[in-house]
Amino acid sequence: MYTIYDTIASQTIKDLQVHKVFRTDAFELLSITLEKGSVFPEHTSPREAALLVLEGSILFHIEGVPYRISRQRMFHFPAKTPHWVEALEDAKFLIIR
Repeated sequence: MYTIYDTIASQTIKDLQVHKVFRTDAFELLSITLEKGSVFPEHTSPREAALLVLEGSILFHIEGVPYRISRQRMFHFPAKTPHWVEALEDAKFLIIR
């Protein structure tokens, strides 16, 4: 049987929230929300990843450079590279890794 999930659509934007939406041996999909002015503290990804902004606008800081990423834009980054995220507006984005 097939199932339709509304995990991403129903996720509210308050502070920082991270939800694992889907995971297989090949990849993982995370849905992240970040309220305007909030910060996702510095961390690394265990695998190379792509970030896709669904709503709002963020600053993605990596290797001392901030990248402004807004709605319907994607950013690719390598594994094990420290980075952090700042919300310029209420934001919802996906991490595919």
